[in-house]
Order: sequence, then C-alpha cells, then structure tokens
Amino acid sequence: MTFQHLIPEIEKMGINLYGMAFYRDGEITEHRFQASSNCHNCYSVAKAFAMTAVGMLHDDGLIDVKKPICHYMADLMPKDIDPAWQLITVEQVLTHKIGYGEGFLDIDVEDVNAYPTKDYLHMVFTHKLTYLPGQQFKYSDAAYYLVSRLIATVSGEKADAFLNRRLFQPMDFKEVAWSHCPQDHPMGATGLYISSADMVKLGALYLDGGVWKGKRLLSEEWIRKAIGNEYELHVKSASGLIGKGGMNGQHLLFNREKNYAIAWHAYAPSEQIKDLITFLDQNLD
Repeated sequence: MTFQHLIPEIEKMGINLYGMAFYRDGEITEHRFQASSNCHNCYSVAKAFAMTAVGMLHDDGLIDVKKPICHYMADLMPKDIDPAWQLITVEQVLTHKIGYGEGFLDIDVEDVNAYPTKDYLHMVFTHKLTYLPGQQFKYSDAAYYLVSRLIATVSGEKADAFLNRRLFQPMDFKEVAWSHCPQDHPMGATGLYISSADMVKLGALYLDGGVWKGKRLLSEEWIRKAIGNEYELHVKSASGLIGKGGMNGQHLLFNREKNYAIAWHAYAPSEQIKDLITFLDQNLD
C-alpha cells in the first residue's frame, strides 16, 4: 500500500502522533494527525544528525574514527583525567563504548540545576569509567555531547553552525533549533527541534547514497561505515528497515530495499511505536 492509503489505518491505531513525513524518489509527502507545532524535539534522533557531521569531517579527511579522541581534544582535557582516555577512540564514543557504567547528561529527564558544574565537558571527562574502552556498551547522552564538542574542535564551528552550513541549508531545511549547554554548544545527543518533513531528509540522504538533488553531501563510504557499525543507525526489521528512535516515540527510518524514508513526531509509549513500525514495515510498498 502507498503512504497515503495507510494514513486512515494509522489513525485507527489511536497513537498520539503529531506529524509524519514520507520520502521517495525526491518527493516528500507530509501528514498532520492533529493540530500541533511545526517543530518538535526529536530527542535522540538528534544523535544521528551529530553522527552525520562526524561523517562529513571524516570525508574531509579531518577525523579518523579509529584514532583516540585525545588526538583531537587533548587541549580540552583536564590534567588529572583517567589515563584510559588516551585509548578511547572516536568510534567508541560514537558507539557508546567509552567505559561508563551508567548513562548521564540527559537534560530531558535530569535537573540540570543539580549538576555539580556548568562545564558539561568537564563532567564528561571526569565521570568515573567503570569498564575498559570498547569493553561494554552503555548508552549515554554524555557520549554525543562529546561528539558535539569534537565537531566544534575539529571544524572550528559549533556543531549546529557546521550542520547548518553543510546539511540544513543545502537540503533546504525550513526551521531548526538546538538546545545548548551553558557554554553555548548544542547538546548533540538531544534537544534538536525540527519538523518531520525536514527530519525525513536525513533518511533520504542515507537512502540515496549521500546525494541530495544531484549534489553529494556525504560519502558512500561513510554511509556503509555508519550502517555497518551502527553509529546510531540500527536495523529495525528483518526486511532491512534501518533507523533511529527518540524518547516518547520519535522516529526516523529508511528502507533501501523498498526505497523509502519515513519520519514522525509523537508522544506515545514504546509498545505502540513498535506496533506502528511493524505495521509500516509490513504494509508500505
């Protein structure tokens, strides 16, 4: 079935969806399920955008994901930092294998006024490492705040400014905003306010091999690396549905076999979102 034909069936599912956008062959179709703001927090889908900025810097020859992050950020690291940071690679940061024993720096659920400092980078570098680098997966927004700061260090631009120049403007995004830390850096891990119609464009970029309207923005090498190593893009079904989810039901998905990308904003429990993904995977032609 086509996207338009599925809308009535999706509405019958009773999921608290705000808006959804569908991409295929250069065309975006958008549907609003209820009156709502144009832009919403996509929560952890933001990580896929930050990861893409790293990919662009990789394509520029400025970042090697196999190198320790200290190769790029040594000047910003505290003098008394855990020696393990000399071994932690960019790839381990991208895949949440820094060595933390817990997640932290999640501004969506934590009271930022209770943090011990307004220097979030210092929190990231001094938080206790429980495991050896690469030994244990532990999802944490701290990792992608670090990614945001890495982008700024390497590019000379804050991550949102870099993405605005390299991704948002070339792809004709209409309205974007990002939550910032007290040092005025975008959080990287969350806090990206965007429309579904613009969010789906990132899926379109990965779907179409890094090219948008005839212009290459991202290399095929990075796309293979990001998908193969699961840099925030995860396989969601046996049919090859790939994507990234965020808190409260946000999702960005693409299917290379069926040649489509889809994105939506919602406020819904994970069980309903899993049902929606299964329904779309089984019924979208």
